[in-house]
Amino acid sequence: LKRIEVIGKGALEFLERMTTGNLRKKPGAITYCLLLNDKAGILSDITVMRRGEHDFFIGVNSNIDIQYLKNEAPDTVHVHDITAGTIGLGLFGPKSRELAQSLTRDNINNEALPYFKLKNIHLGHVPVMICRLSYVGELGYEIYATADYGLKLWDTLWQAGKNYGLIVAGRGAFNSMRLEKGYRSYGTDMNSEHNPHEAGLSFAVRKGIGYKGSDAFNKISP
Repeated sequence: LKRIEVIGKGALEFLERMTTGNLRKKPGAITYCLLLNDKAGILSDITVMRRGEHDFFIGVNSNIDIQYLKNEAPDTVHVHDITAGTIGLGLFGPKSRELAQSLTRDNINNEALPYFKLKNIHLGHVPVMICRLSYVGELGYEIYATADYGLKLWDTLWQAGKNYGLIVAGRGAFNSMRLEKGYRSYGTDMNSEHNPHEAGLSFAVRKGIGYKGSDAFNKISP
């Protein structure tokens, strides 16, 4: 995914206006959100990770999403494309927690790092943001670091993974597993011609008004 950060005074209010999710959560929370047009058509689905009071890390689908948010941002809010300066690796499967835990002194059990939460820890000697997310339907994590640590992070996971039967899987496996789980993919299973009800994603829309497309969505909601 493309990765952006949205930071500055008013970042929360800006994202509340632009997305459908309930973002008024403590730092460390992750929220799955939609971007809607004025007719409640889905422009994109995004994952919003709250790192601080005015600091959000977001996974988006395309440069179109990035430019859209940049164009809409007020002067106090800064939208930066950080894709080139960061790397993201996925660690998924029944033994993913055991593998990751073997590399850190931080507690990442289910209570310490529940689903849709993030933590800043070290895996081996690599500082990472580990996110309890899984698009493949298995227990797993999205792990982010700065690009200069990319190779070191890969080697750290690969070496430790030899004790757990770790294999390398590509995008094809990633996509087929999300199909088995029934997770949606923007551009394939939904687009701007679909509203959240039609896409089966109404759970990602908060109640009330105030976000773009809310008037149209509420008119079609039971």
